Amino acid sequence: MKRPMGLVLKHQICVSLILSFVLFGIAGTAWAGDKEDVAAATAKWAEVFVLDDPDPILGLYDTEGVLWGTISPTRRDTPEALRDYFVKAFKALPGHKVAFGDQLIRVYGNTAINTGYYTFSFVKEGEAKSLPARYSFVYVKRNGAWKIVDHHSSAMPAPPK
Repeated sequence: MKRPMGLVLKHQICVSLILSFVLFGIAGTAWAGDKEDVAAATAKWAEVFVLDDPDPILGLYDTEGVLWGTISPTRRDTPEALRDYFVKAFKALPGHKVAFGDQLIRVYGNTAINTGYYTFSFVKEGEAKSLPARYSFVYVKRNGAWKIVDHHSSAMPAPPK
């Protein structure tokens, strides 16, 4: 039995729309957005922090990157100063690791801010130690990559008594 031409056309349009929604739905979950990319950049920071080599972590900072580190009272605002911080921090925190807690990521065009808390763990004189801290990472997207332009970290204060 032949279908009327209008019904065939409506059927084809309906099928095309359904396929489009399915394909865009799948593609939407497969492609990461800016927030996911910033989260991945932060995860990369945690991944390379455990290395005793400052070069991989320095590669995540912009050439204009600034760091207020957890274990230093000095602002680091040149690539050389950042290198010095990480070399000294890695020595001061043997077996250093970091675990991120809650993160709040906000994106404003080519700028993103990730704030939250993390806990550093290390071994000092054979004893496991931890240092809970708060952080803020400010990222700028340069040539498609999120680079850290400002990083502030401070030890978690004791709760009021």
